[in-house]
Amino acid sequence: MASFTSSFDRFAVSPLLVFLAVDLGASLAQTVAVAGVYFLAYGFTQPLWGMLSDRFGRLRVMRLALAGAALAGVGSALAPGLGMLILLRGLTGALFGGIIPTSITFIGDTVPNHHRQSALADNMAAVAVGTALATAVAGVVGSTLGWRVMFALPVVLALACLLALRWVAEPERPGGQGLWRSLVESLSNRWMLAIIALALLEGAVVLGLLTLLAPALQETGLDAATAGLAVAAYGAATLVASRLVRPLARRWPAHRLIALGGLGMVAGYAAVALQVSVGTVVFAAAGLGWTWALMHTALQSWATVVLPQLRGTAVSLFAAALFAGSSVGALVAGPLADDGRWTLLFGVTAAVAGLVAVLSFVARRAYHVHHGQ
Repeated sequence: MASFTSSFDRFAVSPLLVFLAVDLGASLAQTVAVAGVYFLAYGFTQPLWGMLSDRFGRLRVMRLALAGAALAGVGSALAPGLGMLILLRGLTGALFGGIIPTSITFIGDTVPNHHRQSALADNMAAVAVGTALATAVAGVVGSTLGWRVMFALPVVLALACLLALRWVAEPERPGGQGLWRSLVESLSNRWMLAIIALALLEGAVVLGLLTLLAPALQETGLDAATAGLAVAAYGAATLVASRLVRPLARRWPAHRLIALGGLGMVAGYAAVALQVSVGTVVFAAAGLGWTWALMHTALQSWATVVLPQLRGTAVSLFAAALFAGSSVGALVAGPLADDGRWTLLFGVTAAVAGLVAVLSFVARRAYHVHHGQ
């Protein structure tokens, strides 16, 4: 529920930008800062939250983040002007940014390794539902009840999570150590560096290029609403495929799931490289959802295993690399997208996606052979 709430708050921002501009008397370019600052704070605070959870405990950090996010959310709903709203949304993003990596770490602490990827898939399904509901609900609530009500909804959810977490016990973990030492030790581990590199590449290929599917479809003359619905196949596929993780994870090792999941992104990008149409974009978005459910959860589960004594730091570094990769991917692809060279862009992406899948498969299999996990 906490992961759902974090995702819901994060993806509720973008559909409200036009309402903010009208109500606060600002330009759309100015109100974009509300989303931009939120996303930056959400992504770049991930390592800090991970190190804090290793030092002080998972649930203590999650309760602190939820309580702080609820307060910042109230401030956002009551903000008198754009400047204060930008500041408060940045604070809200920084606080909600601690929820999902801490929940992943909590799963790593409490769920046995052979069931862990299934539990992570359940958590990711909650994130996917939060994403889908936020984008669907924000526009309706913003146009009927106002953007302030929309910013207040996650506050209620966060308070409900706080209440429920009162009865959850803190899992046992190795004794905490200094923040700097945790970071240095994590980055000194070669397997951790491999996981960070793979997360960076995955973020670029999956999340960074996913954002360009709708613009590619719009350039064919399709309206924005239809293009957005076509890309929504990503969320639907993630939900469906996440239900398959449990039975598959019982039979196959993680590197095989990575290989199976990687096929989705390669096939999807290859399809839109051949032709950009509603059908190929739906296929590509669904393929990326398949990849996210199978390959991403396998890499995510690996991040919970490699440094059990610093699990929070390891998971948060994985998440930070993923966010950084999504930004890099979008920036690198930007010039080709501006020129409308979609065949070249998606063709190169399909090739890179194949390389990422192979590297992920080889690295995860090597770890399995050396460590039996």
